[in-house]
Amino acid sequence: MISFAHQHGLEADALLGTAGLIAAQWPNFESRPEQIVMARRVQKAMRGGHHLMVEAGTGVGKSFAYLAGAIDQAIAQKGKVLISTHTINLQQQLIEKDIPFLAQLLPGRFTARLAKGRGHYLCKRRLEYAIKRKISLFDEDTRELGLIAEWAEETVDGSMSELDFVPSSEIWQAVRSEHGNCQGRKCPYYQKCFYWRMRRQLETADIIVANHALLFSDLVLKEAGVGVLPDYHSVILDEAHNVEHVAEDHFGIRISQFGLTYLLDRLYNPRKRKGMLAFGQDTDTAKDLVKKCRQAAQVFFAQVQAWYAHAGQENNGRCESEFVENNLGPTLKQLRLELINMSKRAKSEDDTFEWLRYADQLEAIETDLNDFILHRKDGCVYWVEIESNHRKKILLRCAPLDVGPHLKRTLFDEYESVVLTSATLSLGGSEKEGFAFFAGRLGLESFEALQVGSPFDYARQVRMYLEADLPDPNSPDFIDAACEAIKKYLLKSDGRAFVLFTSYAMLKTTAEMLTDWLAEQGMQLLTQGGGIDRARLLEHFKQDTRSVLFGTDSFWQGVDVPGESLSNVIIVKLPFAVPNHPLIAGRIELLKQQGHNPFFSYQLPMAIIKFKQGFGRLIRNKTDSGMVVVLDSRIVRKMYGKQFIAAIPKCHIEIVADEQFD
Repeated sequence: MISFAHQHGLEADALLGTAGLIAAQWPNFESRPEQIVMARRVQKAMRGGHHLMVEAGTGVGKSFAYLAGAIDQAIAQKGKVLISTHTINLQQQLIEKDIPFLAQLLPGRFTARLAKGRGHYLCKRRLEYAIKRKISLFDEDTRELGLIAEWAEETVDGSMSELDFVPSSEIWQAVRSEHGNCQGRKCPYYQKCFYWRMRRQLETADIIVANHALLFSDLVLKEAGVGVLPDYHSVILDEAHNVEHVAEDHFGIRISQFGLTYLLDRLYNPRKRKGMLAFGQDTDTAKDLVKKCRQAAQVFFAQVQAWYAHAGQENNGRCESEFVENNLGPTLKQLRLELINMSKRAKSEDDTFEWLRYADQLEAIETDLNDFILHRKDGCVYWVEIESNHRKKILLRCAPLDVGPHLKRTLFDEYESVVLTSATLSLGGSEKEGFAFFAGRLGLESFEALQVGSPFDYARQVRMYLEADLPDPNSPDFIDAACEAIKKYLLKSDGRAFVLFTSYAMLKTTAEMLTDWLAEQGMQLLTQGGGIDRARLLEHFKQDTRSVLFGTDSFWQGVDVPGESLSNVIIVKLPFAVPNHPLIAGRIELLKQQGHNPFFSYQLPMAIIKFKQGFGRLIRNKTDSGMVVVLDSRIVRKMYGKQFIAAIPKCHIEIVADEQFD
């Protein structure tokens, strides 16, 4: 066993080389040159204190490569490393498989912990409070509370993911740990508190594994001097192609009509006579104010809906400052002040904390509402979204036109070394040049770059078909022609296909047109948005090896189906973002004002990166093989089509056309 006094760290080759520690312990381990190159560069970046962007092709094994860098920092005691991922699957892989495996090889050298958001943890004090007040608080069957109480006596972790059932949101909201509703060291449960135990473990950990959402919450709060994670020295962002999108949410505004209604219901639901105010003394004023807030919210969101119906659809919901009157904010403020007064009059400390927490939540909505109506956040686009399902769902959204300055200020300027990695960060070309677009979007100015290709033999494993004679995708004849082409290729692969769309409307239309034909062929059709969640859809797809899955946005990336279940990926349209979406339209306008060509400087690069993600679904290991089909003829007929082809690994390409193309 080597102690932390050993200052020389861990060399990449000593861990990952042909005669390294992993090869000695794992007979089937294949030392990959690409993995070692990446590991060396990550170590160099973290030792030298500079930023690094790494595009690592499928099969490189990038998690081991950057873990070599993180462990190197731990052994040399250079400070905590935060590893952030976008998906839960990758988090679990790191914390349950990769890190424990490496820890076995290096006993006693480092500790790694998983960080979850505070709301994932049970608060024993609030559980006790909820059980005492269950008759007034809950309309639903409260047996769940009893099950949670039994579990609380057995669980070590105390996080919701450890429960063997999914509690209702109403029950979990009442018992989870919350900032602003915590007595800290004064709490009788402090020593056994699940959340604070996790915080103490994170304080002593060398490596923290989190997700992008938690990281950005931490970055935003650290600016205000708070933070939800202990201080860390270096950051590794895996699945880094999602960073811009996650940052948009955290540096913007999101107000939900449903969220406000839900909050008011938890305070008092007059129809069910349930909620925090149900049976308390001296609650009449607050109940009356909840009623007034509910009425004001109905008027406010009716105004928003009327505006949207009259003027909003012209520009997809993008709105001007003071586009409606903010009649709601002052009423929320009245309720908030009354809850603060109630907290001062409360007979128990538990009541005090509950009232103050509701007051905090109301203040957050009040602030967001004022900021939204008055457009107080500079450099942002403001818009309204209305989803019509069984009931109308109204959202007010605001996002920065450019997240770069926010990321530069809170991330790249604050931390010595930030490593960003993904299979899709570069547009090709020379290393630095290929990353210029993505680095620019993220506000990363000074960095080193590395592209390492995949160890897979794409020339042997993949055949790509480009349909050059199909009508333009914006033509009314396209869907009929695309359906015939889809049939042809599904017969060729005997199902076993992902069909990737850029819009749910086209997916739905195509599914309706092909349902009967697929049934005749004995191929099961699985469609995203058909009432089955993404994880279950994937399970069905893997189990039925002749099934066909129609997917939109979330199936272009982060989906791993090795083996024969997936032998065909059909890309119906090149994945250009919808140009009339308020945020995209705003960015296009900004680029025009700056003298850029928005198509070539923004829309095309974004589409190429997403295309690479779709292409990457097919080959997940050395034994996979299959076809990728592109039904969008622009990839052949337009000059920019060559850029899509240049960005993917070299493979056998067949242009399907009556006429010949160069």
